[in-house]
Amino acid sequence: MAAPRNSDKFTLEICANSVASAIAAEKGGAHRIELCANLTEGGTTPSYGQIKWCVENLQVEVWPLIRPRGGDFLYSDAEFETILEDISFCKKMGCHGIVTGLLNTDGSIDEERCAKIIEAASPMPVAFHRAFDMSNDLIKSLETLIDLGFVRVLTSGGKENAFVGANELAKLVLQAKERIEIMPGAGVNTGNITEIAKITGAKSFHTTAKSVVASKMQFRNEASKMGSENADEFSYEETDVAKVMELSRLLKGL
Repeated sequence: MAAPRNSDKFTLEICANSVASAIAAEKGGAHRIELCANLTEGGTTPSYGQIKWCVENLQVEVWPLIRPRGGDFLYSDAEFETILEDISFCKKMGCHGIVTGLLNTDGSIDEERCAKIIEAASPMPVAFHRAFDMSNDLIKSLETLIDLGFVRVLTSGGKENAFVGANELAKLVLQAKERIEIMPGAGVNTGNITEIAKITGAKSFHTTAKSVVASKMQFRNEASKMGSENADEFSYEETDVAKVMELSRLLKGL
């Protein structure tokens, strides 16, 4: 497994929703991928096959998202058991790290279960995802994540996207004092990544860099639906190499 690229001043993480997206992320110059499935639900755990293929075939860092379903971040005992099992698999496969997040009913960080996750994953590092933005107190939650031993937190500053939350993100970067990495995410794109970087002072950024890809199917049964009633069965979203390259270029220019 190749060592991560540490020569760049900034780190670009691509949220890759498939093997094809992961390949595109690497080709475009990303430093790391958060491998996931079901972007329409905010991302869920990818398949074991996808994780294995990416670890064995890519040079870029592979950090699978460990999230058993969409919706909130309050999990049953059975769901938590699956989280631990998924983490065990990622550890065996040699993933660079994993990304997860759990909350209590009152919106606080689930410290007990998060501590168990950190222990189960060790020595593999663990990042906390945007469950952080749904917590009841960002300042307190950040200190909790630092105490628990998370290495990074993906956040929009508690706002709808990272651009809107840029000022809040800047405050979190100052609070972190390099004890944990603050990574802006949600709505980061080629049109705003430079400004977000300048406002926040962050050094790591997260985005899907995706585009809609038209199906190459020639035969099309328009009467049947695999997804929701309004779903387009003959297109899908995939990370765009050109967008990743442009994001990389913009960060290198700062």
